Amino acid sequence: MNSTVTGSSSLDSVEYDPVAHLNLLFSHPSTVSSVGRVSSTIRKHQNELSRSIAALESAQACGPDSSLQRMQSAQAELSSLFQRIENVRTRALQTERDITNMTADIKRLDNTKRNLTLSMTALKRLQMLTTAYEQLHGLARTRQYRECAGLLQAVLQLMRHFNSYRSIEQIAVLSRNVNELQRELLEQICEDFEIAFAKGEVAARRGVLIEACHVMDALGEHAKTRLITWYINTELREYRQVFRGNDEAGSLDNIGRRYAWFRRMLKTYEEEHASIFPPQWRVSEELAKAFCDGTREDFKGILEKSMRRIDGPKLDVNLLLRCLQETMDFEQSLERKFASEPRASIDTLSSADDRIQNFNGSISVAFEPYLSLWVESQDKALASMIPKYKTQPLIQADEEFTSQAVIPSAIELFHFYKLTLSQCSKLSTGERLLDLTKVFAKYLDEYAQQVLVSFLQRGGAQGPPIQDIILVLNTADFWYINTNQLEESIKKRIDPEMASKVDLSSQSDAFMGVASAAVMALVTKVEIDCASAWREMRNTNWSRMESVSDHSSYVGELIKHVNDRAQEILPLVTKQQYARAFCDNVVEYLSTAYINNVVQCRPICEVGAEQMLLDKYILTKSLENLLSYHTPHPQQPPPPPPPAYLKRLTQSMTRIDPLLKTLQVRPVPPEGLVQAYLIHIGDRSDTNFRKILDLKGVRKQDHAHLLELFAIHRDAPGAVAEGEGRQLVQSSPLLTPLMTSGGGLGSSASMISGATGSGSSAVAAAGLQGRFDAATLGERLLTAARDGVERIGTGQSGVGGSGGVGDKGTINENLKNIGKFFRRDIGGLGARFGKRDTLTGD
Repeated sequence: MNSTVTGSSSLDSVEYDPVAHLNLLFSHPSTVSSVGRVSSTIRKHQNELSRSIAALESAQACGPDSSLQRMQSAQAELSSLFQRIENVRTRALQTERDITNMTADIKRLDNTKRNLTLSMTALKRLQMLTTAYEQLHGLARTRQYRECAGLLQAVLQLMRHFNSYRSIEQIAVLSRNVNELQRELLEQICEDFEIAFAKGEVAARRGVLIEACHVMDALGEHAKTRLITWYINTELREYRQVFRGNDEAGSLDNIGRRYAWFRRMLKTYEEEHASIFPPQWRVSEELAKAFCDGTREDFKGILEKSMRRIDGPKLDVNLLLRCLQETMDFEQSLERKFASEPRASIDTLSSADDRIQNFNGSISVAFEPYLSLWVESQDKALASMIPKYKTQPLIQADEEFTSQAVIPSAIELFHFYKLTLSQCSKLSTGERLLDLTKVFAKYLDEYAQQVLVSFLQRGGAQGPPIQDIILVLNTADFWYINTNQLEESIKKRIDPEMASKVDLSSQSDAFMGVASAAVMALVTKVEIDCASAWREMRNTNWSRMESVSDHSSYVGELIKHVNDRAQEILPLVTKQQYARAFCDNVVEYLSTAYINNVVQCRPICEVGAEQMLLDKYILTKSLENLLSYHTPHPQQPPPPPPPAYLKRLTQSMTRIDPLLKTLQVRPVPPEGLVQAYLIHIGDRSDTNFRKILDLKGVRKQDHAHLLELFAIHRDAPGAVAEGEGRQLVQSSPLLTPLMTSGGGLGSSASMISGATGSGSSAVAAAGLQGRFDAATLGERLLTAARDGVERIGTGQSGVGGSGGVGDKGTINENLKNIGKFFRRDIGGLGARFGKRDTLTGD
């Protein structure tokens, strides 16, 4: 053991593991007694290592190759290196001084050569400038303008080289002479133009005048502007004398004469004068701009004078509109003419200043303060269009119906709005455009109310045909989309401070309300067909039923009618969201009608209630595939029904279950019926409990005892309803609307319950009367619209009340309200709205 401990091969090993070594030394409890020897041996080995380290350190410190000696040697070498670097630097500086002394004469020679070259160049340019000036002076006197133009450009370019030498007297005198020559050329050319136009010698001197224009180009922008201004004033002098100095000729009645005169003058320019001026000057555009500016100021004065007139007729609206229309036509003609003219090439000198005059509004802006009269005329035009639209057919006689078609009047109104908006935005982007927006909103409301809704009220007892309803639905959707786009387009055009006042959201809601009413009208077609099935259900003796069959006969008839109508309607509905809304409303109608007819089938025995529950289940399963009839691609298998639709179907149909499950319980023993009521219905209302007794046909003399038991169990501690110990409510939303007295519905027109909180259909509320009458469809649709929104506002899930149209708001407000409800109801049903056309373009 001792040899193992002291062995250097073990302790000095690089991979020495003390734990393994200890485990080896003390591998048995009997070896513990050797701890002292092991410790002594390890300590002795440690001391030996310490002495060895000390000896090595001493030898390293005092040896001939010690670290101290190496450090001292390194410092000496570093000092020597610094000394050598300094010596090199000193020699380099001395070399640089020597080279500078050697090349000083060469640098002086280079500077002398450069100065001599510059002097020779300057003298050469001065000679060229002097010669060119003398030649130019001679050419100017003889009116040789073609040579003058090129030579003048050379003189001006050479003169720019001497701008820094103007302190020299001879250069200053030459500069003054050049400037004087430019002035003489300018005056001489202007005089030539004046003489040629005054004496009618334009054609004879055309060549000279063309060459003179090139000289004007060389003289600069100010010379060109002076000549163009003189020409414009000369050409428009007659116009100003005739139409500005003569009240009769300058009146608004003769506005057409103004434009005719300018057209003749422009024609004269094109035939006789256009070839004189360079194309890049665009003299014709400047001429038109000056004419428009002067005419605009004339109109401002005439209109202001007409409005201030005390005696005599004031401004005539028809005259104003005629003048405005003529002016806008004239502006459009100028815009088309000059927009189609070829422009200068991008590599020409003037191409950097290339721009297109905008003549829209250049004259008609004078009419802007009086555009309220124009807006009133648009109001009257739209007012005359609405009655015409009410009598027009929904589709032209020579056209075939398509499921994507819209009513022709909608397209006509759309284009009228588009054109009117474009015209107004060119005349005014302020108050007048805001006034026009209000007119737009007014007639969008009237189109929705008086045109589209009136189509839904046609058809007598059967209502309008399905194709007519589809057209109304498509048109309402068309205007819903374009109303939103119209609002955005106006906000882009109107002044920014007025953009917040542009709001067509209520009109958008109104069209969504019409779309909702159209969907309701389609659902009403299903309702009419189902009337016979419900009548069969009511004629069945539910109080003496002894066994439960697969399903009642009325259920098969009901399913057939629903599927037949869905198969006819849904392929015509273009958009998925409206097809989904149709199916949702059909489901709501059937669930509500089922409750209504259950009430009218009383008394109902336990077997009858069980049969009704089974019938309800069969009806629910058949409705799961209702949306499959809306197949955009008939050759492909229909997709599975959306989970959201299945969830809504389940919620709507399941709300009937508590009533039927309670009716399944026998009245004997009475405690069983009471407990079933508390579990399934779960309210504390004596009135609602009495309704259950009426539905079961319990004798009147037994009511008192059952009501007493109901009160005892209801008030007992721990009384809970079905659903994880849910506490009893004060009044059940399922039973509270039900009216069982008199064998019918009583005064309530709605049987829609909200027990599941899933919402319900306004069309169901509109149609579930004791007897269906389609002749009042339009009124009931709008009543349902109002009541549906009241339901939203009060948090009720049932559509209560039977108020008539107009007792709590206008028809149009009803459309807006139901539009908001309908839009919220179908907001998440897939892709939003497609795009047929837009109002964003001009």
